[in-house]
Amino acid sequence: MTDRSSRKPWGGRFAEATDTSVEAYTASIGHDARLYRQDIAGSIAHARMLQRAGVLTEAECRAIVEGLEAIRAEIEAGAFPWSEALEDVHMNIEARLTERIGEAGKKLHTGRSRNDQVATDLRLYLREAIDRLRAELRRLQEGLLELAEREAETIMPGYTHLQVAQPVTFGHHLMAWFEMFQRDRERLADCRRRTNRLPLGAAALAGTTFPIDRRYVAEQLGFEGLCANSLDAVSDRDFAIEFAAAASLVMMHLSRCCEELILWTSPAFGFVELPDRYCTGSSIMPQKKNPDVAELTRGKSAAVFGDLMALLTLMKAQPLAYNRDNQEDKPALFHAVDTTQAAVALFADLVPHLQVRRGRMREAAREGFATATDLADYLVRKGVPFRDAHEAVGRAVRRALELGRDLAELPLEELRAFSPAIGEDVYEVLTLEGSVAARDHEGGTAPRRVREAVARAREHLAAEP
Repeated sequence: MTDRSSRKPWGGRFAEATDTSVEAYTASIGHDARLYRQDIAGSIAHARMLQRAGVLTEAECRAIVEGLEAIRAEIEAGAFPWSEALEDVHMNIEARLTERIGEAGKKLHTGRSRNDQVATDLRLYLREAIDRLRAELRRLQEGLLELAEREAETIMPGYTHLQVAQPVTFGHHLMAWFEMFQRDRERLADCRRRTNRLPLGAAALAGTTFPIDRRYVAEQLGFEGLCANSLDAVSDRDFAIEFAAAASLVMMHLSRCCEELILWTSPAFGFVELPDRYCTGSSIMPQKKNPDVAELTRGKSAAVFGDLMALLTLMKAQPLAYNRDNQEDKPALFHAVDTTQAAVALFADLVPHLQVRRGRMREAAREGFATATDLADYLVRKGVPFRDAHEAVGRAVRRALELGRDLAELPLEELRAFSPAIGEDVYEVLTLEGSVAARDHEGGTAPRRVREAVARAREHLAAEP
């Protein structure tokens, strides 16, 4: 940082200079410099509105706009002299503008405050971040659809309590992941609508005496509406909290998916293998292939949850209107944005390259009496009350365990010992293929229903903006 100026925009009230330790402690430029594009866009729209209102001349407005565009180029070229003494992105840009164009630069701040300026910058920034994150989630979903369609008939065990429960297909399991991320995208779209409202014009807290046109500024910046109350506009960060909550849910879903990948890639399961480029090794054990990307994503979810807690705690005791506490919203928000987007993008890259071990999945589905419920349903269809059917199948499972066999391997006469309603057709329901095919309803695991779900999902994604 270069301290090119010690003049404060608010310095007229003070008889002594700010202590250097206070300058360092209160400066936010280390975080909010990334808002330069949004800050410049908001200032350009504000300047054009001031010209329409007769506050700026056409020449002054043109000089401001050209000066701000030159500053943007300067920043992007890495040639901008950021100053910690100027505290934040707003005053750094304004001071540089005045250096470049003179007195006209000092008029830009007419009718606004850094309070409504930063709220506007944050909303512009978050709107763009949401769009990028939703695009990455969509890319992840498209990869899941491709894989689900390919694995629509691949049988695997479905679990409850991490115990084998019933047979499902891997395609059906992947579509459960798809649905999680679909709800995440919907939540982010809702968050975007509430984020996309203009605070500018609220000034410090009470509005301004100048004849501003907030709707013109909103139109210039692509906002769908205005923040309706000036006190609320500058002081609340619920839009950032809402995003952090939505991001936390994205990361929670990713963490669950990663937990399954970690399990599935272990020798105990052996369901899938990850490409080497998404894994790391051990410094001492040469045989190891560790799913570090999945493990780190599982771990990084905790940090994003922390960002949400930080923002909630930041806001919980603030009286109206703006308080300097809100300077601390940016580290948490920026971290949530960066971490969630990086995790989703990496997972979207990884999913299409999963190597599925279909034989091992099928073998695992045979290990835990996954068709026991099918046998109970079979007895119910034969007229046996469900509770009696449940008990009969439980006794059959106990016998199969004693013999070290699967239910489908028990002779008919042995099965009939548990219920006389059992006939020769029982083996049709005890096969893995028969079990998954029998769940032939919308939302079920039957292969044709999985393919229908994939087709519907593709149509839905194609219709979305």
